[in-house]
Amino acid sequence: MQSEIRPGSFKVLPLVIKNLIIINSLVWLAQITIGQDLITMENLFALHHFSSTHYGFWQFITYMFLHSSSSFFHILFNMFALWMFGSTLENLWGPGRFLLFYLICGVGAGLAQALALTYDISQYNALFLAGQLSEEELFMLKNVPTLGASGAIMGIFAAFAFTFPNSRMLILPIPFPIKAKWALLGLAVLDIIGGISSESTGIAHFAHLGGAAIGIIVVMIWNKKDRNRFY
Repeated sequence: MQSEIRPGSFKVLPLVIKNLIIINSLVWLAQITIGQDLITMENLFALHHFSSTHYGFWQFITYMFLHSSSSFFHILFNMFALWMFGSTLENLWGPGRFLLFYLICGVGAGLAQALALTYDISQYNALFLAGQLSEEELFMLKNVPTLGASGAIMGIFAAFAFTFPNSRMLILPIPFPIKAKWALLGLAVLDIIGGISSESTGIAHFAHLGGAAIGIIVVMIWNKKDRNRFY
């Protein structure tokens, strides 16, 4: 008889996690092998702001399957975190609910990043009108793409921390285990600081925060509707 807690048997590499890792890996391999066509690929499928000439509504889905072609660690870290925290949730919820959750978090993260960019672009426009930015510089800043699964995975981690708040984790360089709920809080604080900082790091901090916020909201809604079966 199957447990009411787990919709299926426990799997070290559940179906959706496995397929997400395969798809992301294949896309990344395509990115690093297509040469000059990489620019076209990112213009089409990475997430661009609404004001960008490269914006497309489908990018709120496709952007989370692209990663930096210049850094292996970007996709390695994301896929490791997806497996580490996502496997527990997929075994807990089942593949259908987990995939829906992953996509919702990814879209939410993309919307949060787009809204944050709206403010940034308004500042760029003001600088352009004041003669402090050239037309070429303004065009480049408006067309900076967002790509990666980090926002969706931050939603996964937020759901894990909400569902198993007292699970202990070892996060380098911290020399002692900390509970998942405090790890989530610490990451959120770092993203807030990074997001409001004037220094550009190339990290989509507001996508992380948006993914985490959407993840917690969805878990709370699902938990409220299905309290006896959710966890």
